[in-house]
Amino acid sequence: MIPVCEPLLTGKELEYVTDCLKTNWISSAGKYIAEFEKGFAAYCGSKHGITTTSGTTALHLALAALGIGKGDEVIIPTLTMAACAFSVIYTGAKPVLVDSEPETWNMDVAQIERKITPRTKAIMPVHIYGHPCDMDPIMDIARKHHLYIVEDAAEAHGATYKGKMAGGMGEVGCFSFYANKIITTGEGGIMVTNDEKVADRARRFKDQAFSRERRFLHTDIGFNYRMTNIQAAIGLAQLESIDRFVEMRRRNAQLYNKLLKGVSGITLPKEKKWAKNVYWMYCIVVEDDFGMSRDDLMACLRQKGVDTRTFFIPMHVQPAFKNMGLFEGEHYPVSEQLARKGLYLPSGSGLTEEQIKSVCEAVMEAKKSKGK
Repeated sequence: MIPVCEPLLTGKELEYVTDCLKTNWISSAGKYIAEFEKGFAAYCGSKHGITTTSGTTALHLALAALGIGKGDEVIIPTLTMAACAFSVIYTGAKPVLVDSEPETWNMDVAQIERKITPRTKAIMPVHIYGHPCDMDPIMDIARKHHLYIVEDAAEAHGATYKGKMAGGMGEVGCFSFYANKIITTGEGGIMVTNDEKVADRARRFKDQAFSRERRFLHTDIGFNYRMTNIQAAIGLAQLESIDRFVEMRRRNAQLYNKLLKGVSGITLPKEKKWAKNVYWMYCIVVEDDFGMSRDDLMACLRQKGVDTRTFFIPMHVQPAFKNMGLFEGEHYPVSEQLARKGLYLPSGSGLTEEQIKSVCEAVMEAKKSKGK
């Protein structure tokens, strides 16, 4: 089976982890935490990095550090990972949805302003599947209405918008280091920011909000979102290879584009002129004229030893949110179509040319078999 995504651990991961074990620095203190935070923040063009246990907790921590809470609203895309909505709900705030635009599948900027109310406190652009959002108009809207921007760059390590790093443009940027991300710590996340006060609050909140005056005195509700030194050691080794990993993903996407270009009924991923798409996942949309449904194609590919995944299920159709009375009667046609038709093919950095060719041949064979 050609997997959808596997981590690539080809650097100093073992060396750094072994150092943690030999020195007994295995918990949430140790030199690798600070080195990884500093290095990743610098990579994003940010002053501060605060590691966390996941991309989800990075988002929650960012919102909490910005003071977002009960009665507030945060605008997010409906086509995203549920962690975005979860993180807003954790604070007591309400997620407010916008649809996708059909080319890059990111949030439709044209819909944002109409969703702003007096309770709106932030916009959460999600750089979906590795392609950055159109950030200039989003930032203009945020400035006009005095809103925070919390970038979800969990899938966009190394992506750029007009030369600026994804995750480094808003008040806060949040990343995931889950095993399928471009760089990984196994589990883990980070938030980056240029705001010293926000960074200070985040550092305190992620460590149970201990008082500076006395260790076990708490004046705020905190969280245990601490990354371990072992995870940071892996992350630091991965960071040393991030540019190479990004180029590997882009190389893989170029080969996919070349081999699938002539296959009718499939929409391939876009890359806007102002963007550098890192193709966290190589995504295709199976149109109605392909000859079979997305799900049928996935079944055919699995029989041929190719693993795939569907696009995210939009937030407005998720039972968990409907049970809370959220998004009643809301419809977002672009996201609904993408969720019905979209899938991603094997996308790991370490894919070989032969594997990609096998995947593309399997797609073409599936189409031919349906035409018989």
